[in-house]
Amino acid sequence: MPLGSERRPRRNDRLVVGGLAAVAVLVAAGLVWSSSRLPDTYSVMGMGHAEFGGGPADPVHGGHDGHGWDGPPRQPGDRDVGELTGPRDRPADVAVELVATEDGGRYTLNGTTPGPELRVEQGDLVEVTLVNASVRDGATLHWHGVDVPNAEDGVAGVTQDAVAVGGSHTYRFVAEDAGTYWYHSHQVSHAQVRGGLFGVLVVAPRAGVAAGHDVVAAVHTYGGRPTVNGRDGLRVDAAPGDEVRLRLVNTDNEVKRAWTADVPVRVLAVDGRDVHEPGPVTDAAVTLAAGGRVDLGFAVPADGTAVRVEAGGVAVVAGPPGAADPSASDPPADTVDLLRYGTPAPLGFDPADAGRSFEYRIGRRFGLVDGVPGRYWTINGRMFPDVPMFVVRDGDVVRLRIENSGADNHPMHLHGHHAVVLSRDGEPATGSPWIVDSLDVGRGETYEIAFVADNPGIWLDHCHDLPHAADGLVAHLAYAGVYTPFRIGGPGANEPE
Repeated sequence: MPLGSERRPRRNDRLVVGGLAAVAVLVAAGLVWSSSRLPDTYSVMGMGHAEFGGGPADPVHGGHDGHGWDGPPRQPGDRDVGELTGPRDRPADVAVELVATEDGGRYTLNGTTPGPELRVEQGDLVEVTLVNASVRDGATLHWHGVDVPNAEDGVAGVTQDAVAVGGSHTYRFVAEDAGTYWYHSHQVSHAQVRGGLFGVLVVAPRAGVAAGHDVVAAVHTYGGRPTVNGRDGLRVDAAPGDEVRLRLVNTDNEVKRAWTADVPVRVLAVDGRDVHEPGPVTDAAVTLAAGGRVDLGFAVPADGTAVRVEAGGVAVVAGPPGAADPSASDPPADTVDLLRYGTPAPLGFDPADAGRSFEYRIGRRFGLVDGVPGRYWTINGRMFPDVPMFVVRDGDVVRLRIENSGADNHPMHLHGHHAVVLSRDGEPATGSPWIVDSLDVGRGETYEIAFVADNPGIWLDHCHDLPHAADGLVAHLAYAGVYTPFRIGGPGANEPE
């Protein structure tokens, strides 16, 4: 047989094999693409996978482990999140209506951004009715840092449906803990918060606020322009010797630093929790995580000069009328280390008694999410929607180790709870209990925190750099025996991040 006639079949064989391989690759790619697609509507209880942290397993929260996107069916004795409300049987001490509007990506509440500053007293029953006048995607109100009952948390698709145009929703909760907080939409939050749908909530202690000036300063960037309370700067008229409590609120996605030049300040509170025996700070900046709050205390100098506080590209000046504004100062090299600031105090629980311990390891890699290729955030090596559901029971002491090996810092925000920082990179906390709801975890850092699971519900535990959350950096804390009927997507078009 001629030599050429032997080669032809071999070439054809190679073409067939190559064609089959190409088909196999396309089929595999199609399967990967298909498996990454999200349904139009689903329950957060049906996404991802359950983790039990060494505590008793709860197969009802198995997520994709047998339940599919609808999640587990409600079991006899389960509590619906809609039942976990604030008081319904007493009149409100404070009642407010907030009307949300949208105009070309700019959002307001009662015609302003930030929305109205809400001031209440500790123990007040607060009733806020959100009316959606024109926010096309719908809206909610999340009470950031306030450990409200689950039904009042304001997360679209988890604790309620987004409020559609023409609709309303009423939130009722007792302001149990004094401190500085804020409220914002948790529907398409990465766009609505950036566009101005937020405001500040101050809960004054039962004993009253100390004499002096009590000032809120909400730092927010609109279209690249940093502002404080929606303005370019803030001036506070204060006499020499007057004490000032400055409540700084970081409503942006990025970490901020705040400092003064030459005037000592004290860090009075972090995330609404008082610091025990705060000492004077000079030549050091204070860090504000995205979503975090810091209360600073200082006295206006007796010589009649003013004090200038730099915060995130804007300034707050406090001093006598007519006193010259101090010049801007360069940021100090040092930062107040809250791991060692203040002095120890009882926690009220023992983290060593933890019955559950979880890992929250943040990374990033290439993959497909909802059929779209890109570099996505990962939690414990997995991409959204295969994210953890940390399952606890009421009364558990919980430890959580947060490790950031990603390419950015991450301000981690746990809804419905405050946690104490136990260590950073293995170094134990030695100062005042550092209690947070928004903790900035820098690149390469590892924190260990602990909290008591004492607020039943289904809670978000996500990055408050909100575009990160929209890109999948969100997990959930679920209490055994709690069920949510709400769904992402669906008729309510719920999209919390």
